[in-house]
Formats: sequence, C-alpha cells, structure tokens
Amino acid sequence: DRMKRFRRHGQESQRERLKQELFQFNKTVEHGFPHQPSALGYSPSLQLLAIGTRSGAIKLYGAPGVEFMGLHDENAAVTQVHFLPQQVELVTLLDDNSLHMWTLKAHTGLSELLEIGQPSAPFLLFSHCGSLMVVWDLKKQRAIQHIPGTQQLESVWWTEDGGYLLSSHNDGSYCRWTMGSKDVDEEDVKSDIPYGHFPCKAISKIVQLSTEEGPPFLLFSGGMPRASYGDRHCITVIHGKTHVALDFTSRIIDFFAIRGDPSALVVLVEEELVVIDLQTEGWPVIQTPYLVPLHSSAITCSHHVSAIPLKLWERVLAAGNMQSTHYSKKPWPITGGQNLGPDPPQRDLLLTGHEDGTVRFWDASGVCLYPSYKLSTAGVFHTDADPNDNMNQGTEGEWPPFRKVGCFDPYSDDPRLGVQKIHLCKYSGYLTVAGTAGQILVLELNDEAAEQTVEAKVVDLLQGQEGFRWKGHTQLDVREEPVLFPPGFQPFALVQCQPPAVVTALTLHSEWKLVAFGTSHGFGLYDYQQKNNVLIKCTLNPSDQLAMEGPLSRVKSIKKSLRQSFRRIRRSRVSLRKHHVNNAAKVRSVHLAFEMEIAPVQRKIEARSSDDSFTGLVRTIYFADTFLADSSHNTPSLWAGTNGGCVFAYMLRLPAAERRADEPVTAQPAKEIQLMHRAPVVGILVLDGHGAPLPEPLEVAHDLARSPDMQGSHHLVVISEEQFKVFGLPKVSAKTKLKLTAMDGSRVRRVGVAWFGSSRSEDYGESGLVVLTNQGDVHVVSLPTVKMQVHYPCVRREDVSGIASCVFTKHGQGFYLISPSEFERFSLSARCLVEPRCLVEAPTDSSTQRGSLLDGASSAHRITKQESEDAGKMSAWHLYAKKPSIILHHAC
Repeated sequence: DRMKRFRRHGQESQRERLKQELFQFNKTVEHGFPHQPSALGYSPSLQLLAIGTRSGAIKLYGAPGVEFMGLHDENAAVTQVHFLPQQVELVTLLDDNSLHMWTLKAHTGLSELLEIGQPSAPFLLFSHCGSLMVVWDLKKQRAIQHIPGTQQLESVWWTEDGGYLLSSHNDGSYCRWTMGSKDVDEEDVKSDIPYGHFPCKAISKIVQLSTEEGPPFLLFSGGMPRASYGDRHCITVIHGKTHVALDFTSRIIDFFAIRGDPSALVVLVEEELVVIDLQTEGWPVIQTPYLVPLHSSAITCSHHVSAIPLKLWERVLAAGNMQSTHYSKKPWPITGGQNLGPDPPQRDLLLTGHEDGTVRFWDASGVCLYPSYKLSTAGVFHTDADPNDNMNQGTEGEWPPFRKVGCFDPYSDDPRLGVQKIHLCKYSGYLTVAGTAGQILVLELNDEAAEQTVEAKVVDLLQGQEGFRWKGHTQLDVREEPVLFPPGFQPFALVQCQPPAVVTALTLHSEWKLVAFGTSHGFGLYDYQQKNNVLIKCTLNPSDQLAMEGPLSRVKSIKKSLRQSFRRIRRSRVSLRKHHVNNAAKVRSVHLAFEMEIAPVQRKIEARSSDDSFTGLVRTIYFADTFLADSSHNTPSLWAGTNGGCVFAYMLRLPAAERRADEPVTAQPAKEIQLMHRAPVVGILVLDGHGAPLPEPLEVAHDLARSPDMQGSHHLVVISEEQFKVFGLPKVSAKTKLKLTAMDGSRVRRVGVAWFGSSRSEDYGESGLVVLTNQGDVHVVSLPTVKMQVHYPCVRREDVSGIASCVFTKHGQGFYLISPSEFERFSLSARCLVEPRCLVEAPTDSSTQRGSLLDGASSAHRITKQESEDAGKMSAWHLYAKKPSIILHHAC
C-alpha cells in the first residue's frame, strides 16, 4: 500500500509539472477603441499618443505593436495628459483634481508603464471664468503685457514666430492679438466669427500652424451656428482658399497636429480616432493600424479562425484593399518606440458580426487588430432604409462646407439584418452567415465582381404543428432582381427559416457541401451544391408558447414608429442617430434577457420538467464521420443538441462525387439521447480511437492533420451546462462524466476545443476542452478522460454581455468584449501568447529646457507651474518656447 501511495504521489507531482508547461493564464492585450475616452496627449519627442478614459485608464500608442496601459487607483476620469519634454515621463490630471506621474521604465530590455506618484514641480488647474490675459515673464517673474477681452475665453494659441496670440471664445469668435512690450488695447485686436451672423457655439480650441511655403493652417473645433447646426461635431480647417468643416459622428474630445509642414491632424472623438493627411490633396483619412472602432455598428457575434492558408489570406486582403482606395497612401505618422515582439507564428482571422448586417474580418495574428475586409449582407434584401434619406450629404456651395469623416455609424435601419452566427471554412473559402430574422446565407470567395440573383429556399421548421402563431418580426424580403456584388465573399444560396426566428446554431461542412442550422423551433440541413433541403426537424415543445413571441417584436415596432416620426420632422442625422443608439441598446438588452431566460440564474443539478420555456431551442450542431449503425462501418452524421437536454443524431448518405449533381443527399434518424437532468446541451464532440477530436473538413486533405483513427472505438462527448458526459459509440453507452455544477450554481456558457503545446518541448501537446462559466471562470478539461486540469477567474461574474461575447481559439487563447468597443484578449496556453513587447527610450536631444515646459506645450490647455499669486483664478494658458514667457488668463 505504501508503495502504491508513493507511486501515485510521484505521478501527481509529475502531472503538476506538466500542467505548468502546458497551461498558464494571462490577460495579454486590449484590442479596439477605449471606452469613453476623456483626454488626449502627444509627445513629439517620443512620437507617442496617450488617451485617458472616464474610468481612469491611461493608454499609450506608438508604432504598430507599441502599446502600454495603466490604470489609476482612483475611480475618476482622466481630464488631461501631458508628456514632459525629452523624457519618458507624463503627468495625468483626474477630475477629482489629483495629479499623477507616470514613467516608461525599462526592465529586462522591455518598457512598462508605471505610476510613480505626484509630480515634483507644482502644477495648478484653472477654471474657465474671466476676460483679462496677462503675458508673464518667467525669468523676471513679472507681467510684461495685459490683454483685455470681451467674451469668456476658451483657449489661447501663440504663433511660432511669437508675433501674434490667438484666443477663442464662447460666442464662436476668435481674436488675433499683436504681441509687443506695451499693453494691448481694443484697436490692436482683429476679431472674427467664422460662422456668424447668427449666434454660434463656443470655439473650444484653436491652433495656427505655419508652413514652409504659403499660408498657415488655421484649425479650430466648434463655432457652429447654434440654431441650425448646434448638434454637429466639427473641426474647421482653413488653408488659403481651402475651407472644410470636418463633420464627425460623435463628440470631439481633443485634437493636435503632427508637425512637418504640418503632416497630419489627429482627432480624438468619443467613438473613434481619426487621422487626416494634411499633405495630400483632398486631405484624405489615414487608416489606423490600431484603435479601430470595432463598434462602428454594434457587435452581435464573433468567430475565430486559426492558421489561415496563405492563398485565402492573400485573396481576402486583396478584396479588402479594393475597399480602401479612399484612404491616404501616407504611412501611419505616429512611430514611437520599438516593437520587439516576434513575428506572429501563424495568420489568424477574427470575424465579427454586426447589427447592420456586416461581417468584418480582422487580422488577429498579432498585437494590432487590423481591419482586413468588410462584407455587407444587406444588399441581398429590401430593407426599411430609404436610399434617398442621407441627411448628411454635402451639396455644392453649402455653408458651412461640411465633409463627413470617420467610420463610426451605429445607425441601423433594420435590426433583422443583425448577424448572429458565422462559420468560415479556411480551406475552401466557403462562408455561411446567419441572422436575426432566420436568414442563412452561403457565400464563396470571388476575386471579380459578379451580378447574380440569390433565391431563397424556405424551411418550415414547425412542420405542420398546429396551434402556433408567430408573433415576432417578419422575414426580410429578398431582392428578385440581380444584384452586383463586389469582389470578395459573394452570396449564392439563401435559406429562410419559418418562423423567421434568430438562428441559434450554425455549422458548415465544405467537403460534403452541407450547412446545418438551428433556431428556437428546430434544425435543418441544407445541400448548397444542389440547393436542396435535406432534413427539417421540429423540436418545439407543444406547451412552449414563449418560443413563438420573438425577442425583437416589440423593439421592432418601437424602432419603426421612431423612424417614421423622425423622417417626418427631418431632424439632423446626428439627432436621429442618438435615438437609434438607444434603441440598439434596447435590442441588445432584449437579447440579453432572452439569453438569461433560456438559462435561469439559480439552479442546482436536478431534473427539470419538459415544459420549461425554450426547451426546443437548438444550442449546438455538429458534423462527424463516425460509427452510428455498427462498429465496422463509419458514416457521415449530423448531431444537434437542444436547450431541454436532448441530443438528436442523423445518419447521412452522400452519393459518390461523380453522381452528386444528380442524386440527393439523404438523412435518417439514428439516435436520440435525453439527458436525465435536462440541462441545455452547449457542445457535442466526437473523439477518434486515439481519443483525439476529429479533424476539420478538408484538414487531412491539406496535410494539416493526421487521419483520424477509425479502428478503435469512437467516443461521443456531450457538454451540457452542468456536466461533461462521455458515451461509447455506436451503442451510446455511458462511460464517464464530470459534474461542473456544485451548490455555487456554475454553468457552462462557452466551450471550445484547443491544442495546448508544451512550453518546454516542441514535440509534446494535448487537446483539451476550454470552458467559460456563468461565474466568469475559465477551465481546461482533459480529453478523453474529462478531468479538470486548471481553472482561473477571467471575466467579472456580473458582466453578462462579456461572458456571452466570449470566443475561444484553437490554440488556447480567447477574446471577450470588455466594453462595446474593446476586446480583452487572454491566453490559457503557456506556449501561445500574443502580447505587446516594446521598448521606449528617452530622446538623446535635450536642447529643450528640461522640466520647465510640457512636451508639445503648444497644446492650448490649462495646466502650468505656479508662477503667480493669483494663479488660482486663471482659466487658460499658453507657453511660448522661444522666449521664457507665459500667458496667464485672469478673472474679471
């Protein structure tokens, strides 16, 4: 006995060491645009951009891949960010009036952002309130010039030659003051209200930049006429005879110009970062390699595909490049720091589905989540959108001369377009996309534009059941005329479910040319080669009337009435957008309630009655080539799992390839499993004779996986919300199980299969199940033994939408939304890790006076050193770097 215990202890300790080589939890990088930004900073000497947020986060960005993040302990908004000149330090000001000092400290060859306490030099914050400006000599400690004002001051700017001062005011005016040794009187001022003569909004910031040849650039934010354009968010750029009002779709936080005659205008608005190329005719936008607004339209689902073959990758990028011709050809102008991370080991894509019916392809191989290609599905359908209802269209001679910029546009005319499920086969280039109104599109990649008609194949999932009447939204109307589809993924087949409920499960088998799908009423199988329905199965429980309501029915009517009333009064696009954003939030909250409804919060492991709501809702669907009839003949099969703990298996008969065009695919019922505790089935998996998951379609044909073992017995793994159960095939005999749920009420919310490679040995690795629970914990469960390996806290348990948005990768990483615009990336693998590895060094040029001026002191804002007895009453300031002078703005 003692010997057995010793051997067991030795095996356990060896297993623990192996676990440390396989599994390791890290939150690695935040992709996307910071939620609720509140401050912008820039260091010309470091070439770094800084963004502060209302939640107290501070984020730094340089060259692509150079990223840093810090978080203030205080739960307060960052109101200002300033870099110190020629140093790797910066100062942040919070709205609780606290100041914080940060540094980029190098450690083992890499930099990290650390808070190092309060600034050593005293700083003051000044409120906006008065009308007298004073030019103050920093060396002699005395006032050298007084400048009167008639309006409340918003910002000041000193021209580079020191000859003029510009001040902007709350009545939409700006003034140009001549600088000299004597005090300025009213005759010296040149005042202008660019968008008068009617009352205008404040010009919150003004900047004038000289050029090597020709007139200067004048840039200012605000100043729009209150009555007609008071809700526009604009920055005006005037250069010679060129005058443009850049019109953004969300509130302007701040802006700055990158010098170099000047080369670019960088604008932070509430929902995106926009960079304008000021050196190219037409001032086009420069595409951002990071900080891309993932939420241009609200994200509704995600799908990750690992290790994309080079040919498919190049074709997707080529299609995306054709969509990006309107962007500037200039390189990204913010180039600070060094990206020391290794090249990504493989090409990965993250696909996001959106409320407006688009699917966006992102290069997720490295630290920067870069936009590669955008697919729109709306063109297949007639929607409620009015093509002539573009309220933001500029016309010739319009004043102000508006130009719409940025890509954030959450306005969605028809919530039925929302994408709910995506499946891409990386080997064949086939893609299937399913939506909110029961639509399933099958698309293929085409390098040329093509005009074609997409015919809908209707699938009646009620199968003649009586007593049901669908009360939800109607289906989308398909265009009968041919549609011209641009190069990229083009739809060639469409399945329309009846009732037109949300598609809840979707998968595609490119080798068999089949698509399987499920809703709250049943599931179906579609042959996209012959364009035929192969199988329709109703899973609706006769007592389940709730499944006939449709979660969007009430929201849809609200949206329609709002849209009609707003069209009648012809308000501006921005006003309209605000209401639709609120409605989008309502749609998402209904979806959330729907998800919570189908999985009540408090539950022990116990059998539930079959008359619970949504028991027929199909949660997972799966193809497998395995043993169903007997142990000597494998056959293609389809498996579906429902919310009521039921698993259906169908045997598929596929004609030989040469007869496929003439003979139909057939399906016949083979097995039906009812789990005793009736918990929702969230995953189904078949393991081969070696206990390994079956390869993906075409994976073996492309020599990227070994052929499955078809000699030994296969196993079926059924993952319910509450346990993992293994059955032997073909008899479906129970073998082993692992219960997840104890009294704490943990339930499986997301599950995936991942390969974990050893961090010490290139040759060793294991397959495992990766699991996210409703408590926000991630687990790894071994295969085929279904034993718990590791678990880590990952998502806050209160973050229901974060948990619902989680997607796993095939190599032990994952993504989930930490806000509507940001993915948190994490890794469970000790080998596969994508995180920023970068170095920022202090500039060698120290000609600027160290510590006395802020880097980029030309930013017309409100912080300076304590240089005056009455400084507490100052509301705006500006430093002139060539002479030790400062402008102080005093109260009346």
